[in-house]
Amino acid sequence: MREFLVEITTTVPEGTSQDEVDRRRAAEAVRARELAATGNLARLWRPVGELRSIGIWRATDEEQLHAKVLGTLPLRPWMTFTVTALQSHPNDPGGTDATQ
Repeated sequence: MREFLVEITTTVPEGTSQDEVDRRRAAEAVRARELAATGNLARLWRPVGELRSIGIWRATDEEQLHAKVLGTLPLRPWMTFTVTALQSHPNDPGGTDATQ
């Protein structure tokens, strides 16, 4: 699978009930755990003081990422994404070939 850096901004539409927000957030947590278990969600961070997320996501290609991974998130209708495809860097200290 390829890796993608995904920045996610979630904007709750005005007039949405707190019950609906809570329901979707709970469902989002369940779905995130499922996607982590399948290897599609590798890491997820929230920048300090910001209401957005930055994560490393995995999929066969960007089309699958949008359709079968990000598109399955319960908060998806309220989200905007910035997706950057990643590739290994020869100087990555976490890579297996860091010395080459």
